[in-house]
Amino acid sequence: MHGTFLVTGAAGFIGSNLVEELLNLGAKVIGLDNLSNGRMSNIADFLANGNFQFVEGDIRDFELCRKLCEGVDFVLHQAALGSVPRSMAYPLIYEDNNIKGTANMLEAARLAEVKRFVYASSSSVYGDSAALPKKEGEEGRPLSPYALTKKINEEYADLYWRVYGLPCIGLRYFNVFGKNQNPDSEYAAVIPKFIKLLREGKRVDIYGNGEQFRDFTYITNVVQANIKACQADLSACGRAYNIAVGESHSVNKIYSTLAAALKSNLTPNYLDRRAGDIEFSLADVSAAVEGIGYSPTMGFEAGIKGLLNVK
Repeated sequence: MHGTFLVTGAAGFIGSNLVEELLNLGAKVIGLDNLSNGRMSNIADFLANGNFQFVEGDIRDFELCRKLCEGVDFVLHQAALGSVPRSMAYPLIYEDNNIKGTANMLEAARLAEVKRFVYASSSSVYGDSAALPKKEGEEGRPLSPYALTKKINEEYADLYWRVYGLPCIGLRYFNVFGKNQNPDSEYAAVIPKFIKLLREGKRVDIYGNGEQFRDFTYITNVVQANIKACQADLSACGRAYNIAVGESHSVNKIYSTLAAALKSNLTPNYLDRRAGDIEFSLADVSAAVEGIGYSPTMGFEAGIKGLLNVK
């Protein structure tokens, strides 16, 4: 693949998978990460690759963002603080990282005349909307500071496209899982956390009754969406697209599937529902299919098999 890519959050879960695929395609890649969430082990295998340059730094440092965007063709902006529960506890940190950091990257990309700015948004922008499936243009009110930061990111990107002509595409990720996902954080996503605890012979905590359902999306689908967003026609810019599979599974189903695969007969420990969580999530991906040529190739069951095979 021709061109130079800047991947922010390059040592994180999604960022490191993007770096791997881009290098496999022959692209030149600059990776930026402050290692607050990312891990060097995720990118250790790429450090000797002549097409990869890693920079330890922060998207809140505008001068660094501007310097790194010089000569770059495509920006894949993944750096952000995730986790709805953590954002409920520390809202101002999310303002600083997710909003100011993204504004820095947009402005740096504009000044460098980057060809395409693709950024990570989130299904959390649908907030309190009860409509199913979730469809672009039918958003509700945000339920957490994290969700609000992603909504503002989309507004900033839309403005940079309309006012400055920076070609921006947002990708609303729905519960992504796959290799390199950190299971050790207090706020880890359910699938890596469940796998780790089950392998250790420990009971799993489930918040609520476990009947809340999600559109769990394997990482290869997300990587594909980022690359196709870089190649999409300019008419696709100025929008954010759902990136998911279009299937939903309950948290209880996730647990039973993993417990069976890992031959565990432990029962989960049910706790009170967490504030800010969306109860039900199912994506309509037709806009992404039409707009950027997205075609999810890995469903939930196949993704789980792939994930367990690489551990």
